[in-house]
Amino acid sequence: MSNVMVIGIAGGTGSGKTTITKKLIREFGSDVSVIHHDNYYKAHHDMPYEERTRLNYDHPNAFDTDLLIRDLRLLKKGRSIACPVYDYSIHDRTDKTITISPTRVIIVEGILIYESRELCREMDIKLYVDADADVRILRRIVRDVRDRGRSLDSVIDQYLTTVKPMHEQFVEPSKRNADIIIPQGGHNQVAMQMVIERVRAHLISEMGGDARG
Repeated sequence: MSNVMVIGIAGGTGSGKTTITKKLIREFGSDVSVIHHDNYYKAHHDMPYEERTRLNYDHPNAFDTDLLIRDLRLLKKGRSIACPVYDYSIHDRTDKTITISPTRVIIVEGILIYESRELCREMDIKLYVDADADVRILRRIVRDVRDRGRSLDSVIDQYLTTVKPMHEQFVEPSKRNADIIIPQGGHNQVAMQMVIERVRAHLISEMGGDARG
């Protein structure tokens, strides 16, 4: 493919990364594809469930980031990828994959994507979504209990033992690698409009016509 724009969207758990991603997909539709870092959690098929529940999923080593980088480079070359699928309810990667086709704009989303300098070098725009810690934990509780089948106690325990300390050690410091820090995430209309206009300008220049919107 000719010039592809890669947008990184990082930030702590529950910060609003998904909201921004969905707004960009709504705005530009099939011109956008998304790679979620979470789908690249390492597989632990040989490990018992109870042991898997005790792993630290908020440390950079929990991810197969090298595989994500290889897949991203394939997409940028115009080739489709077989993206892994992770199942939060069993704390493991499944045997399924999702085919992601190359597009003019690729979003890479995850809490720790800026921790890898090699991955950062593949991105054209790096957004960091900032939100207060109390807002993020409440959002995470709602999401994990409602959407991922977790108990309230397990969510709180995981937050205190790994999520919070890993956020302070890795996620928060990684925002210095971002180009733009967005307070209030997708609810920040000024920042969202700036990002949308930047993407639209890229699509217009690439397609020689009008981009959606």
